[in-house]
Amino acid sequence: MALSSASIREGLRRLTYVPDALRLVWASAKGWTAGWSVLLVLRGIIPAATVYLTKLVVDAADAAIGQGLGWETAQPVVVLAALMAALMLLQELLGGLTTWVQTAQSESLTDFVKAKVHEKAGSVDLAFFESPDYFDLMSRANEEASSRTLSLLQNIGAMVQNGITLAGVAIILIPYGLWIPIALLLSTLPALWVVVRHKRIYHQWWSDTTEDRRWAQYFDRLLTYPQPAPEVRQFELAPAIRRAYISLRKMLRESKIRLIGRQNLASFGAATLGLFVTGGVMVWMGARALSGTATLGDLALFYRAFSEGRGLLRSMLGGLGNLYADTLFIHHLFTFLELEPTVTEPEEPVTIPSRAAAANGRPMSSPGITFENVTFRYPASEENALDGFDLRIEAGQTVAIVGPNGAGKSTLTKLLCRFYDPQEGSVRVDGVDLRDMSLESLRRMITVMFQHPIHFIATGVDNIRMGDVRQEPDRQDLEAAARAGGAHDILKRLPEGYQTLLGKQFRGGVELSGGQWQRVTLARAFFRQAPIVVLDEPTSFMDSWAETKWLNRFCTLVQDRTAIIVTHRFTTAMKADVIHVVDNGRVIESGSHEELLEQDGIYAESWRAQTATSRHQVTHEPSGDGASTMHADPMASESEPASTSPTVDGSFSSAT
Repeated sequence: MALSSASIREGLRRLTYVPDALRLVWASAKGWTAGWSVLLVLRGIIPAATVYLTKLVVDAADAAIGQGLGWETAQPVVVLAALMAALMLLQELLGGLTTWVQTAQSESLTDFVKAKVHEKAGSVDLAFFESPDYFDLMSRANEEASSRTLSLLQNIGAMVQNGITLAGVAIILIPYGLWIPIALLLSTLPALWVVVRHKRIYHQWWSDTTEDRRWAQYFDRLLTYPQPAPEVRQFELAPAIRRAYISLRKMLRESKIRLIGRQNLASFGAATLGLFVTGGVMVWMGARALSGTATLGDLALFYRAFSEGRGLLRSMLGGLGNLYADTLFIHHLFTFLELEPTVTEPEEPVTIPSRAAAANGRPMSSPGITFENVTFRYPASEENALDGFDLRIEAGQTVAIVGPNGAGKSTLTKLLCRFYDPQEGSVRVDGVDLRDMSLESLRRMITVMFQHPIHFIATGVDNIRMGDVRQEPDRQDLEAAARAGGAHDILKRLPEGYQTLLGKQFRGGVELSGGQWQRVTLARAFFRQAPIVVLDEPTSFMDSWAETKWLNRFCTLVQDRTAIIVTHRFTTAMKADVIHVVDNGRVIESGSHEELLEQDGIYAESWRAQTATSRHQVTHEPSGDGASTMHADPMASESEPASTSPTVDGSFSSAT
């Protein structure tokens, strides 16, 4: 794979990232970088000085031997040797100091770059997370970001240090012939060609195998993370997953070994060519020494200067190849950091009326919400999730959104929080288009329990506080939120109460059941005092008694708020002021539970089918543990949704 002119131009273009990387290094650790720069200069001067001292020591020793050994004749030798030893000792001292400085610099840089990556990952739209290309780019940036930036710095440092030493060596060699430094340079060019070529090929291999490496990481997580562990064991998946992992790793390992093997063969050939040049120059200098036109000191200096110079030049040119490789990898970091969100802030944000009232000291009223002719499809999807969707939610109203899986219910939450913008139509709060509001003010108005909420490995207190990290953790507010979500009694019974670590990944942690986690995440949502409450499947893990108790409490909690519940359960939906049935991206029925039954549409059909099923189960299935069978859905465990309660989901699937 020859280096084409296009490849060379691309390589030179990517060298423009070097100044950006150096600015990144300087911003991360100014003091350490300044100290490191001074050390580079000192460590570059000392080797050239010791090379020249070698000549002086040998010549002084030769003269002392010729004049007869004695203190007067030996004194210059001792002084020069002591000076040489002192310089070598200083070089060792500076080497240790450089390692210490580089460690501090490395740690600062790693944290700084990671912070940049985290900041960017936290600011891009959810749309990016729908794209495999984004995950590939983030993986590349994450894998190599800190190490390659540091490697670039170290390579530049080594090149500067070696360049200073090499300049001194060249000055020493020029008196013997200007052609000698040129021969020194020519002897290393084959090695440079091999290094640059290999770095480009390796980078191409690394880029091409990004998705394969991500698959291997995924299989590794399936085998080592706690969440997949039950199903991996129950369904005996471990052997199949291991085979998939081993197969991928074998392919990656063997292709990399072949790559390195070819590079080593090429390096050997380049080194052989360089040695012929070196050997010729050394033979020439040896002939001069034998003819008496050069002293023993000249021979010693020349041997050491040429040998060290060749090593330095190879190292320097190798560093240039590594620098080229670093820019190939750093390209991914800066490409990632240059990503811009598509959901942008308005130039002049509008404040909605209810917010303006609160700013003037009047109580903040519940806002109304309107979806007007909204059409939306997810990135890389050709199918609309919402298609001409219209919905009006009155201020202070509690509405339920029901419908089959894939109908577009959860999409409403994402659009309301403005994680995405619709392709057509608008979403409005109190008549103001969300695109005209600042993202911060909009999201501060909304509290959400998502369909798949995060189970933070943190204390019970911190799990609730995640709902509003700006709010000071007042004990009364925390307990009020916990009671609102039904989590107070659960947390109170834990070994350390609210301060118990939730999750067993770290020492002292306690794992909760699915139903218990759901109540903690509900508490998190209620901790934020927001006028709009959105709950996606809030009772999916609750048994019928717990659901009834919580729903009664919920209705009281949201009396002064606008609330949206996305649910599959009739028993949950029945508590809403209005139920909207969504299917195929549109609202197809609306009304209260009684009104929808009177309409005798798809909701009523689903209700009758599920009620008949539940009655059949109550009549024919024994309660087993003596639990009451008076309810439509028998008691379910906290860790699983009640499978026998009437749900819109099950009947809609059969009805449509």
